[in-house]
Amino acid sequence: MKKFIALVAIVAFMFSCNSGDRGELVGAKGKKWYPQKPYGMTLVPGGSFIMGNSDDDFVAVNDAPTKTVTVRSFYMDETEITNAEYRQFVNWVRDSTVRLRLAIKADEEGATPGDGGIGEFAFVDQSEEEMTPYQQYMYDNYFGMGEDYYAGRKINNKTKLIWDTSKYPDEFYSEVMDTMYIPEEEAYNGQRTIDVSKLNFQYTYMDIQGAARDKSKRRKDFIKTEELNIYPDTTVWIRDFNYSYNEPMHNDYFWHEAYGAYPVVGVSWKQAKAFCAWRTLYKNAYQKSKRRNWVNSFRLPGEAEWEYAARGGLQSATYPWGGPYTKNDRGCFMANFKPLRGDYAADQALYTVEARSYEPNGFNLYNMAGNVSEWVASSYDPASYDYSSTMNPNVNDEQNLRKVVRGGSWKDVAYFLQVGTRDYEYADSARSYIGFRTVQDYMGTDVALNESLGDIR
Repeated sequence: MKKFIALVAIVAFMFSCNSGDRGELVGAKGKKWYPQKPYGMTLVPGGSFIMGNSDDDFVAVNDAPTKTVTVRSFYMDETEITNAEYRQFVNWVRDSTVRLRLAIKADEEGATPGDGGIGEFAFVDQSEEEMTPYQQYMYDNYFGMGEDYYAGRKINNKTKLIWDTSKYPDEFYSEVMDTMYIPEEEAYNGQRTIDVSKLNFQYTYMDIQGAARDKSKRRKDFIKTEELNIYPDTTVWIRDFNYSYNEPMHNDYFWHEAYGAYPVVGVSWKQAKAFCAWRTLYKNAYQKSKRRNWVNSFRLPGEAEWEYAARGGLQSATYPWGGPYTKNDRGCFMANFKPLRGDYAADQALYTVEARSYEPNGFNLYNMAGNVSEWVASSYDPASYDYSSTMNPNVNDEQNLRKVVRGGSWKDVAYFLQVGTRDYEYADSARSYIGFRTVQDYMGTDVALNESLGDIR
């Protein structure tokens, strides 16, 4: 016992002598951290506002009574997520799927990078020389023990994928790539395209609110896994409008570069959530490679956050630009919607417009009214304003599949463009007039709206 006490004393003495804090309470030091504005986002300073209908509820929906609420600061995408941005997600899932299938095939054939051909795409752990001691430990003790034999194994992202069929390295590579395309009998006009039903994305998240309210269960009980197909539903351009010719939009809108800067549509609420998870994963993979602090999650905005951002710092305004009119002093419409008596072209647009169109609001956010309606994280309940909190209110019931959409779209009348108007769609539904944008919580010294907007960086 005396030896143990002496050892503890020696360790304590050595620690206090070598720590450099002179025995003072200086706090634990972590990596240096500096606030960084995410690319393509703007800072929405926290503050209070009157949430709800700014004008009389002439349609008598009675689902948005006014109440004063407060939201914290957050970053928000300046524009709706565009086709080009969502294609980056789709391409990442496609390439990851191909690499995983190649690695599995290499594993089945016992091929390693030294063998060439498909072996160049083998799991990293198939070449022990490339593994760190930690990776070797994880491989020996965890991999291959769960339901998914290949879960957790690291794929090779360094070797460039080969898409030119004339340059496939061997028959095994050809076999794997063949599984990624639609069957020959389904191809036409000489085009055999990627089978988009194979583009599935899996992610995990923790139900923090559920865990906080039920401490009788273990942490693992609140870890959820979601897997879904992430390709947007391009058929919405036809299914949303009966007896209408919209095939060019169905054929070209998502993939053609002419529409790259236009907002993505045909994305369900669940797919929008998956995009947020991927964006977080993608950014933190880069942060890890640079040995930088991880960023906090990208997510869909809560209903109160969306409305606060849409108002752009204006209190009791009807539209993001103020109002009560939808035209400016030069007689030009301020947003892309269905004006007059269904004259879609009166606002200089038939369908959607580029995401960075019209004038931004006071927070430098574009198209917070019109163009496409936007998914938010909240579930739709006509009475939610009556019982939700006044501090960062958000009502998201997993059992309620009706999710709120805000802002109105290119096919809506002016009423749906009002910042206080609520609408909804089902979480697994996709429409040609619903898109989304993401937010990220602001960390550090809080920024309030009552500060000078000129001081906000």
